[in-house]
Amino acid sequence: MPSPFFTLQNAHVWQNNTLALRNISLNLFCGESVAILGANGAGKSTLLKLMTGALRPENRPNSICRLFEEECWCLEEIRYRMGIIMPEEVDRFAPYEHVLDIVLSALRGTYGRTGDMRFRNSEKKLAEKILNQLGCSHLMNRDFGQLSSGEKRRTLIARALIHEPEVIVLDEPTTALDFAGKMKLIHTMRQIMQAGTSLVLVTHDPCEIPPEINRVILIKNGEILADGGKREILSAPLLSELYQLELSVNWSEDWPSIRTNSGHFSI
Repeated sequence: MPSPFFTLQNAHVWQNNTLALRNISLNLFCGESVAILGANGAGKSTLLKLMTGALRPENRPNSICRLFEEECWCLEEIRYRMGIIMPEEVDRFAPYEHVLDIVLSALRGTYGRTGDMRFRNSEKKLAEKILNQLGCSHLMNRDFGQLSSGEKRRTLIARALIHEPEVIVLDEPTTALDFAGKMKLIHTMRQIMQAGTSLVLVTHDPCEIPPEINRVILIKNGEILADGGKREILSAPLLSELYQLELSVNWSEDWPSIRTNSGHFSI
């Protein structure tokens, strides 16, 4: 049985004097890929902050929060074992920084100082290899400010992969991308999973959950509404309850298609 990289038991989490997560119990395992789905304000971001060590739950009897089976952890160690990509990371780099340097900067654990850094040839070759694997080798000498939104997200994914982490966490990765950018980013996610890296996709849109993800967790009002196999969880009754809309679900080659009475609906 694979070991869990993230464990919650009976966890209450407060943010801004509000109980954001209520009595959450959850195990996420190395070797599996998972989608965490919910509407805005459901508690997805709070759960993500627990998963990345940015938040801790309320200290209660029988409450547990573990990362890689440890209740106390070093954030530097977590950085090597878990790659995390959030939308706000795009703003941490200057427009004139080169893509290759941005990917390499993860080896120093820094943002926005790539012009002052020096890297070994072996490190540069590793970064070039990752960019090539993601189909981004043509970007490596481009300035970050010259990239499209989708290219910037893929650069950050390459940056997260340079430590060869066990898990990649993506928070709303397709937000504000056009159709082409979204399709390319989903293709990148599939590449990551097909290469054997676990992926946690935090999203509000069930239609962007790729076939390689087999487990889906629904969060509503700070609680887990459902947790299980993708086809079981992405059902019309559960999604209708999650989003408070009358929805129907169809499947095509393990991709869900969500509709309302008025036609296609992407949440």
